[in-house]
Amino acid sequence: MSASATVSPFTGTYCVDRDHSSVAFALRHMGVAAFRGCFSDVQASVVVADDGSLSLSGSARVLSISIVSPPEFRNHVLGADFLDAARHPVIVFGSDPAFVGEDGSIAVDGQLTSRNVTRAVVATGSWSAAVEDPYGNMRAAVQLTTTVDRRDYGMTWNAPLPSGGDALGTQVTITVDLELVVERVSRALGAARFELAHQENR
Repeated sequence: MSASATVSPFTGTYCVDRDHSSVAFALRHMGVAAFRGCFSDVQASVVVADDGSLSLSGSARVLSISIVSPPEFRNHVLGADFLDAARHPVIVFGSDPAFVGEDGSIAVDGQLTSRNVTRAVVATGSWSAAVEDPYGNMRAAVQLTTTVDRRDYGMTWNAPLPSGGDALGTQVTITVDLELVVERVSRALGAARFELAHQENR
């Protein structure tokens, strides 16, 4: 009888369900309120290794930002003062392997790239283990939050307020909510590994 540990049947690659996922941001506006927006065109995947660690990679297309009108506002945000979409159309994130706590909590070290600038970030949140949906798919979820200084990415624009201070905050909170579906191939391989490990442990 082998002493090898049982392998989870849900290792492998999880792909984002774009219809049930979001990447949002928020920052202080006029010193009194939080301005919020999101990106709708998001690609992401999570790889769960045999040791239980998770690695996340993803991207958001800048032009899918929720700011639509007025046109002048949208053009300013997408222009050189901020996201510079013409030259840098995609925001990219990639993580180091991370482990989930017993309570589902997770802290992820990664690299966030925007405007051709890459900075190390730490995102914290939670992982919800896979469950089967009514259609036979295995679904999991990850929720992560991090805060970055937009000036680190060359977005330094601001305007002074008459009473002092700046119109726009520099700290941007990014919140990622991803619903993920296990790839069919990964699910089949994971189930086979689980069965093999189970037989070895008999």
